Amino acid sequence: MYFDETALNDNILDALYDMHFDECTPIQEQTISPMLQGRDILGVAQTGTGKTAAYLLPVLSLLDDGLDPHDRPFPEDSINCLIMSPTRELAQQIDQAMEGFSYYLEGISSVAVYGGNDGNRYDQELKSLKQGASVVIATPGRFISHMQMGNVDLSRVSFFILDEADRMLDMGFSDDIITIAKELPPTVQTIMFSATMPEKIEQLAKTLLKDPVQVKIAVSKPAEKIQQSAFVCYQNQKNAILKSIFKAGDLKRVIIFSGKKQRVKEIFHALKQMNVNCGAMHSDLTQAERDDVMYKFKSGELDVLVATDIVARGIDIDDIQMVINYDVPRDVEDYVHRIGRTARADRDGVAYTLVSEDDMWHFKKIEEFLEKEIIKNALPPDIGEGPEYKVVARTSRTSRKDNRYSRKSGGKGKPQRGNGKGRKPKTSPNASKQDNKERRPKEKG
Repeated sequence: MYFDETALNDNILDALYDMHFDECTPIQEQTISPMLQGRDILGVAQTGTGKTAAYLLPVLSLLDDGLDPHDRPFPEDSINCLIMSPTRELAQQIDQAMEGFSYYLEGISSVAVYGGNDGNRYDQELKSLKQGASVVIATPGRFISHMQMGNVDLSRVSFFILDEADRMLDMGFSDDIITIAKELPPTVQTIMFSATMPEKIEQLAKTLLKDPVQVKIAVSKPAEKIQQSAFVCYQNQKNAILKSIFKAGDLKRVIIFSGKKQRVKEIFHALKQMNVNCGAMHSDLTQAERDDVMYKFKSGELDVLVATDIVARGIDIDDIQMVINYDVPRDVEDYVHRIGRTARADRDGVAYTLVSEDDMWHFKKIEEFLEKEIIKNALPPDIGEGPEYKVVARTSRTSRKDNRYSRKSGGKGKPQRGNGKGRKPKTSPNASKQDNKERRPKEKG
């Protein structure tokens, strides 16, 4: 489906035309129409499927037209749309997307609300919340703080959107989300997106959504041009493997992922001892420190970035040569998201994963999803042998240590502020460029 086949208004379509994007991604095709009709949405979609545009485009189209799906005018002095984001980085990314999509919209304002800012930024947040920004993009903790100080009136909000809901619950924001939702009017239209659908998300959906349209986009497999391989090793061999990887070539654009911030700190210090030009991104840094690290990495002042999954959600760089999973992510979507940082924009890329004994079960699940066995590299000769690649079959009746089977013995698995005027839009609504159909721009009178 093409965007000009949807009911999005002409100002939105003109912005999309300027960005050379014409065809909807599957998540957009299935979400835009029911949102314009006023339906609640429960969407299951991973990062990179175009879900930010899937909810922003219909909201902005309706706000620009001035009427909600039930033909009621939007109040001018109220927050019309509240978008909740698990991290500052994702909130910033959504706010940047607003700049492109709202390029031709008059009177549509937005503000990103997140912690770690100076007094000037806080004053800007306060003013926008008090006056009623059209779209507010916020992290739960910071928004709750504003609510507790009486800075927010949610009684006339028209749209409530939860982006990466599973991440928010994983980060402990469940009570905050419920507290915020209780202040919303019963007429609010609620949209929830999650990469996964565990039981706690299903329960939250039942609490917040009214007869939702369910949209599910399968997790896509990594690009074939990513050279995936693994090192099966003991935990205490991982730093030596890193040293060997960096000695083998002059690596300049590398991201190393770990699921724990303490381990990110340890990897960072180990790399510094190897004289690797690196920086670390984790939740203990202030926002100013994170911005500084990211600026230095993007500009090439740093060769290597060590990051947790949570902060990595805001990393959008096209020239990453290599991704290293220091530990195996605990779900397939995180693995796909991590290694998908490389091999972008028609470039090739390499992805290494360091698999310790505790990682083997999770890595086997990834191989089952990929429907192939990932190449296992030989360990550097100077660090000794690693463990045999065995998989722990997890059941409620047996312990991990007593219930292992080897692939050799039959354990083979199956196979994304103001109206943005004056700026060139840079944010794509799609996961990748599409030029399948030309649309003539309307002459503006």
